[in-house]
Amino acid sequence: MQTGTISVQTENIFPIIKKFLYSDHEIFLRELVSNAVDATTKLQALARSGEVKGEIGDTHIEVICESDAKRIIIRDRGIGMTSDEVQKYLNQIAFSSAGEFLEKYKDNSIIGHFGLGFYSAFMVADKVEVVTRSWQEGAEAVRWTCAGDPSFSIETVEKEERGTDVILYINEENNSFLDQHRLEGLLEKYCKFLPIPIQFGTKTEYKTVGEGEEQKEESTEVPNIINDTNPLWKRQPVDLQDADYLAFYRQTHPMAPEPMFWIHLNIDYPFNLTGVLYFPKLGNAMEVTRNKIHLYSNQVFVTDDVRDIVPEWLLLLHGVIDSPDIPLNVSRSYLQADGNVKKISEYITRKVADKLNELFKNDRPSYEQKWRDLGVFVKYGVISDKKFEERAMNFTLVENTQGAFFLLDEYKEKIKTNQTDKHGKVVVIYTNDPEAHNAQITAATGRGYDVLRLETVLDNHWIQHIEYQQGQLGLVFVRVDSETLDNLVQKDEKRESILSEAEQNDVKSLFETAVKGQVGASVTLSPLAPDDAPVLITRPEFMRRLKEMQSMQGMGGMGDFPDSYNVVVNTNHPIIVNKLLKISESAEKEQMSKYLLNLALLQQGMLRGEALTGFVQATLGKI
Repeated sequence: MQTGTISVQTENIFPIIKKFLYSDHEIFLRELVSNAVDATTKLQALARSGEVKGEIGDTHIEVICESDAKRIIIRDRGIGMTSDEVQKYLNQIAFSSAGEFLEKYKDNSIIGHFGLGFYSAFMVADKVEVVTRSWQEGAEAVRWTCAGDPSFSIETVEKEERGTDVILYINEENNSFLDQHRLEGLLEKYCKFLPIPIQFGTKTEYKTVGEGEEQKEESTEVPNIINDTNPLWKRQPVDLQDADYLAFYRQTHPMAPEPMFWIHLNIDYPFNLTGVLYFPKLGNAMEVTRNKIHLYSNQVFVTDDVRDIVPEWLLLLHGVIDSPDIPLNVSRSYLQADGNVKKISEYITRKVADKLNELFKNDRPSYEQKWRDLGVFVKYGVISDKKFEERAMNFTLVENTQGAFFLLDEYKEKIKTNQTDKHGKVVVIYTNDPEAHNAQITAATGRGYDVLRLETVLDNHWIQHIEYQQGQLGLVFVRVDSETLDNLVQKDEKRESILSEAEQNDVKSLFETAVKGQVGASVTLSPLAPDDAPVLITRPEFMRRLKEMQSMQGMGGMGDFPDSYNVVVNTNHPIIVNKLLKISESAEKEQMSKYLLNLALLQQGMLRGEALTGFVQATLGKI
């Protein structure tokens, strides 16, 4: 038996490995199974080059859990190691055999990039044994043993099969990894799509045999292979049907509704990237989740936090991306700054824009049907990404209250005749709640105006963005309840009031008394058309929009202030002119003013609590 000291810079390397190398101890399983895959991939490469003579036989990997013995074994039938290679690769931390092999066989996919992966075993084990036999003819099998300190031993042993067993003697602190269900769950998480079959025990399969009265069900124990060695994203799109993409989506996102469509990523220059990204049905939701896109490196799961690769607005998508060219730190858990990351981000953005543009051009009616589920995503991209915005203006839609869809430049052409104000701006009138604004929408469309539906959580920001970043369009947005009908599109025309100045002062005084105690309310008089409402509630566009944006961003300031609104009294309405001002009793005048105010508030959904209860009771009392 040979003994020695592992070549490291400091004898404190093992405590460092145990505490700081990996963010989660469970990573040990990914690293050791990945090493087994590397060893098998190397053997296959040697066989293809003719260096290994004859058939290489079964190459599946086994993960064996011996709970009673407190051992986990990772067994491969790969390239194995000689005694010299054990000395070279296991006793010199951070010297990765994968790097050396990749240099020699550049056309083959080798997962490992660091020599530290093997040492993750010491995070969970008091002792590690490696029993290995090289593929080389005449090679002797050896056992390497280390108890988590810089000392080790190597001895010659008997081993019939080529390959390597890594045997972990699990410590008390980590004995939860000896639970069969937990171990299988970790294999599902990290190794589900590795390119070599991985067996974890056996499973029972049932089949019906015989016919008629002789028919019976038989059970058979078969290997429990936990991974799909040829996942969908590694296959060519021409070989796949829609059903294949949907089946893969259900496998990776079992609780999600079916996606609207998807893009298949496949590029090998100037970087290597494959993957599939799905467009979920978002509706009016904008939940940016951190775990819907999974990052793989050569089919090894790395992370579900891809913020450094995928722009935040694209995190609304679901799916998988796989790239060996994304630089990872030694634990393969975090991304490192690199020019390829930016290129990959730009490529994904471009592919998303291409897909949306293709859908719009090839089948606009179908694209329009999807818009209510797609709009939040596209608008988020427009706000967040200048390059995407430039392309997105060709497929960003708006929908009016009649259910018709338009590109922004198409919509401008539609409304510019009726809705251009005295400053030459084209006024886009919109609602964020068609039900609540029904009266205002009816009045606006009756005047010949068109009203858009802008009711997603992002529309306030999107409106602001379009007004300032797409200034060449010359559009200004006003909500349908932000002004009286005469002032939604400001013109030079002026309507005269039929009331005298003294009568107007009397009316204003009455309504100022009526709104007393209502925070944020102010009274204005306006000579509207006689068939407009006697009293209207308007919410000034600028102040309301600013408050809503600050509230959405979680900012204080104006978000803490109550809503401000205008009580607009129509001085040309018959009820004001012929009824209110004709009442002689002051108390009765005040009562009618209050009633008209409450009607206006009720129409806006602003009459609540005691005020609403009192209004209903007073109304019932008059019947």
